[in-house]
Amino acid sequence: MFPDLSYIIHYFFGFGPDNGFSIVKTFGLFLALAILSAAVLLHAELKRKASEGLFKPVKESFTTGMPPSIAELITNGVIGFIAGFKLLLALQDWSAFAADPAGLLFSTNGSLAGGIIGAIGLAAFKYYEKKKAQLPKPKVTTVKIYPHDRIGDITIIAAISGVAGAKIFAILEDLPSFFRDPIGTFFSGSGLAIYGGLIVAFIVCYYYLKSKKIDPIHVMDAVAPALIIAYGIGRMGCQFSGDGDWGIVNELPQPSWWIFPDWLWAYQYPSNVLNEGVLIESCDPEKWNALLSQPMSVEERCREACGIRYCHQLEAPVYPTPIYETLMSFFIGGLLWSIRKKLTIPGLLFFTYVALNGLERLLIERIRVNIRYDFGGFHPTQAELIGVGFVLIGIGGILYLLKKHKKQA
Repeated sequence: MFPDLSYIIHYFFGFGPDNGFSIVKTFGLFLALAILSAAVLLHAELKRKASEGLFKPVKESFTTGMPPSIAELITNGVIGFIAGFKLLLALQDWSAFAADPAGLLFSTNGSLAGGIIGAIGLAAFKYYEKKKAQLPKPKVTTVKIYPHDRIGDITIIAAISGVAGAKIFAILEDLPSFFRDPIGTFFSGSGLAIYGGLIVAFIVCYYYLKSKKIDPIHVMDAVAPALIIAYGIGRMGCQFSGDGDWGIVNELPQPSWWIFPDWLWAYQYPSNVLNEGVLIESCDPEKWNALLSQPMSVEERCREACGIRYCHQLEAPVYPTPIYETLMSFFIGGLLWSIRKKLTIPGLLFFTYVALNGLERLLIERIRVNIRYDFGGFHPTQAELIGVGFVLIGIGGILYLLKKHKKQA
């Protein structure tokens, strides 16, 4: 497993694990790649649809040459304070920051001196920047903006609302853990429910598009292949980091016809990022047991007893469900991409994506570890319930659009 980038560097280039690249977490890296890939694919589709005349430009006026405003200086000062507050603390205790960036960034700890320096510096930079561009008479410019010109705003809004929604749905899935440690659970870098991210990001982006006079239905079609491909890339992050999104124990013997790598059939996730399971073989059990009474984190104990910060593997091999989801997502994404120009009814591609997304999740949940509810003898997971809803909504949307199109024709 590759809990962070240092383990990847070690695997390919031989540098010792826990080198200077440990600050970059593998799951976060793949999440960033997923967001970037979705933005690139969505931009291409929006531009194509604009060339087909499905989007009309909106005229907006911008004023340039204005002097610096108090609101701008205050905003930059606040951003600078937060950045300096955390940055100086990270530099002062780099090893702790590299081990757990999210824990340090989302804590209340920081450097007051760094915050003041950051606030003054960023506010001063904004003041200098605005004064340099100030004109004797401010100039008003009117430009035409297409939906693909707003890809930066759409990406940021979707990313922030998506992560927030994923965190909220993950909390709802395991409320006892949240009540035990509300702050720690909410600001933890782990524990994200993908369906929560999809639902919340959809709602927020829908209202953003409406506010900018953009027809959401064509954007929904444009983003459908991008969403499922990005999901597959994100699941690669789950697989390579070992973040707990694995399957149930696979007790079935590997069939004789299996020509793929053994880890695709069953895997124990050595050096998983959760440090879950039993010690890996290279560890010294006696030294580990001797350190149990010491006030240190699991990662610190792993470093002392094993020489690395992630020193556990699952006791029994399990289904590597994240990589299964990656393969299914790429297949669905390729299918949607290949038929995107053939489905001319607005919304049809999106509802096809919704139905296939729900079906994919229903299939994988049968062999995936997850929290289950108890409803009169039924024990579904949150993802299964939402997956059923997605399949029904997708099929219902397809039938409605086909019927509507037939009636209009």
